Amino acid sequence: MDASIDDLVERAVSGEREAFDEVVRRTYHDAYGLALRLTSDEEDARDVVQDAYLRAYRSLDKFRGAAQFSTWLYRIVANCASTTTTKRRRHRHDELLDDAEVAELRPDHNPVVAVETTELRDQLDSAIHDLPPRLRAVVVLRDVYDMRHDAIAEELGISVSAAKVRLHRARRRLRERVFPLPGEELHAV
Repeated sequence: MDASIDDLVERAVSGEREAFDEVVRRTYHDAYGLALRLTSDEEDARDVVQDAYLRAYRSLDKFRGAAQFSTWLYRIVANCASTTTTKRRRHRHDELLDDAEVAELRPDHNPVVAVETTELRDQLDSAIHDLPPRLRAVVVLRDVYDMRHDAIAEELGISVSAAKVRLHRARRRLRERVFPLPGEELHAV
């Protein structure tokens, strides 16, 4: 029977390197997904995750188990992503070519719905990418990773009310961009 994440973390805190390696294997997909959503760049996301795991490993003795390990790791990933996006923003250039993903059409699915869903997902991804990093971080941590407002506030070093205001602003901008009301088309993101 496989050990639980909690057991692996406990063993890793005690210095067992193989246990930490297994924690990385089990949590990498989610950590990378968060990093990708926060940075909107695959290369940056890989760098962020690598840095986050290095920081987590070096700080294992500070993990007290008050929160779940995944929550603690997400905070580290978010911090690393914030640092990376701040650094990269000064040196970033837009890619000229971007390969569009092709929707997978299966016989048991309605191709019109598949195309509409893919288009909506692409619009939403683009709108999230275009948000300022401070708004993007809050909406991703809350709506994708289901973190509580107080955890988001602590992670980003802001007040709970500031986290709520940023979330409201981010959601409003996303709605205006993806589902604009009459007259909002000119003001979208």
